[in-house]
Amino acid sequence: MRPEIKRALKKVETRGWKPISVEFGKEVLEVFVPPGCVELTMRDVPPIPEPRRAIEEALEYPIYSPPLEEIIRKKGKPPEELTVAIAVSDITRPVPYKGEQGILLPLLKRLESSGIKKEKIKIIVATGMHRASTYEEKIEMYGKEVVEQYLILDHDCENPDLLESIGETKRGTHVYVNRDFYFADLKIATGLVESHFFTGISGGRKSICPGLVDVKTIQKFHGPYYLEDPRATNLVLEGNPCHEEALEIAQTVGVDFVVNVNLDKELRLVRVFAGDMIEVNLKAFELIKGYAEIPLDQPFDIVLTHSGYVGRDHYQTAKAGVGALPAVKEGGTIIIVANNRDPIEPIGSPEYKTLIHLLKLQGPDGYLQMLRMPDWRFTKDQWEPEVWGKVLRKVGEEGLIYCSLEIDRKNYCLLPGICGLDFLNTKRIKPSLEKAREMVQRAIQFAVYRYREKGIEPTMTFIREGPYAVPTLRTSLH
Repeated sequence: MRPEIKRALKKVETRGWKPISVEFGKEVLEVFVPPGCVELTMRDVPPIPEPRRAIEEALEYPIYSPPLEEIIRKKGKPPEELTVAIAVSDITRPVPYKGEQGILLPLLKRLESSGIKKEKIKIIVATGMHRASTYEEKIEMYGKEVVEQYLILDHDCENPDLLESIGETKRGTHVYVNRDFYFADLKIATGLVESHFFTGISGGRKSICPGLVDVKTIQKFHGPYYLEDPRATNLVLEGNPCHEEALEIAQTVGVDFVVNVNLDKELRLVRVFAGDMIEVNLKAFELIKGYAEIPLDQPFDIVLTHSGYVGRDHYQTAKAGVGALPAVKEGGTIIIVANNRDPIEPIGSPEYKTLIHLLKLQGPDGYLQMLRMPDWRFTKDQWEPEVWGKVLRKVGEEGLIYCSLEIDRKNYCLLPGICGLDFLNTKRIKPSLEKAREMVQRAIQFAVYRYREKGIEPTMTFIREGPYAVPTLRTSLH
């Protein structure tokens, strides 16, 4: 344990502090924060009491679109001859697909009742550049009944045999898309609409780009030209280059129908939208903007947040770091609590590990300069270290405290920020809820100590929903 951490633990007493609950994977950590800590939380929206009924109603009365049965009738082929492709999200998104209360079975049953043959349906996991899904993940996401009875394929953005050219976008991107999806007679996209840290929101067009496109399109879509645009941020669509590029590509592919959902802060279903891709996405956007955006009068010295469901690895946890930026002062402190539980890659891909270490070595400006060099060869996952660079640019290396038990000390040294393991005494640590709680509690005390040593009583906030909430300073409200 670092000497200054030992001093902090001796000097910062938690007596009189108030308890809060911090999401940690499927568990909760109970820690104490100073009494003045402000809890930022999304507005309450009532969950749907009868999800199955709401799903059926959304399919029966779609938005700006005829029902699926009518779309099928107008395809010019007998229903039994039609091929269908359904784009679905992978394990990194908490989309309620599974079971009788999920969106997938009602959709499949409606297709089959219209005459579509089960063997003509392909469910395509829109992985983008994520790794392929495991069998266990497919069961967890879509349910055993679906996995055993339907063909489920993972998109592979690097396999040219699975891709088809659809020409260039207005921005000059030559796009290839998943052949199984593109050549299907009926194309359906599904997913979750939530705030997204560079496309504004997820869902709709994002199932296609980056979900089902080729590696070069993803690389350009995730390049500095797009990501460094100030409009490429949470809950901004107008003028957002990432949103506009993805939308153009999805329209070119020709999505016939979408089914998108909104979830509340407890990841419960609050709305189901089905129908026209553009109109569904806008309706879902209006809803989520109304309850996810949290107006702030001023930023705080210390921000405590967590990685949420999405933060299965360090790569995905960038969403929490960037989401906290509007709430923290320049040179402030961000404490991120992360349950990086991915059994295969708790940090990310091998490329990501190399690049995040380069960010640590070069600093955010040096890393960005490297990406912009004419002879730089675009590398898989280079965009997420670029996003982490935005965090470091605002709070610095010592202003980022990263608390995860699943990443060992050897690999922690690749990552920017203060290592959460520094707050524990033992060298070999078996992950447990108590050790995680101890680590986070000490990190909070340490952050407070650093301000008090300068004679400052720090302001602090806790973002209850982590990456799903969108703190926004009133001076910059969209």
